[in-house]
Amino acid sequence: MEGGSSTTTALPAAAAAEGAHADPTKTLVLLIDEPGIMRDGLCGLLESDGTIEVVAASANRRDAIEALDTVQPHVAIIDFSTDLKGGPETIAHLKRRWPAVRILVLTVRRDEQFIETALRAGADGYVLKSDSRAELFNAVHRIASGKGYISPSALDRMVTAYAQTSDRLPGRARPPGALTHREQEVIALIAKGYRTREMAQLMSLSHKTVEKHRTNLMRKLGLRSAAAVAAYAITHGFA
Repeated sequence: MEGGSSTTTALPAAAAAEGAHADPTKTLVLLIDEPGIMRDGLCGLLESDGTIEVVAASANRRDAIEALDTVQPHVAIIDFSTDLKGGPETIAHLKRRWPAVRILVLTVRRDEQFIETALRAGADGYVLKSDSRAELFNAVHRIASGKGYISPSALDRMVTAYAQTSDRLPGRARPPGALTHREQEVIALIAKGYRTREMAQLMSLSHKTVEKHRTNLMRKLGLRSAAAVAAYAITHGFA
């Protein structure tokens, strides 16, 4: 996703996004994907929603940085289906520099490792290219509102992977009865896509306290990853 000449395309909505006349009812989006028919089609699809405007389209991290210095989108949509290293690095870099910009991964990859890598890098949402347009619109609006989102089809893959792991390693994942009330609240919010900062605000707790609850529940349940926690929450009725 690096290199080459600048290939950022500024779209009509960008002028409004920079000035005082930006439509406050619109969700502004930056696309990060290789130029071509697929990106053009995605741009048209997003704007068909009527409440979404694509303010710029960039081919790589460098161009996205240039675009973000000019426009202020609510959501950046990134596809890194074939770039397992560069994609997460781009997400992490953008999150460090523009923490307010929400990041949605749109990809063909549905394997658990890929999903977890994206989420650990800082992605706020994960949608598959095989999902419906309604699912994509829902994801954009949900993460723009400050929530996390994983499409049901991607989440189903995580649950399946978790179930298979549990079958191979009997006794590793334990029943939820040992969890405290607070830990049950935390795992329920994880299942609904909330991030630690959002949970802290909702529960009126410090970020550190929520992290402690998360660590404790993972230890009690024998879980070792964020993906496993989300899958466990779904399979045990916390969603």
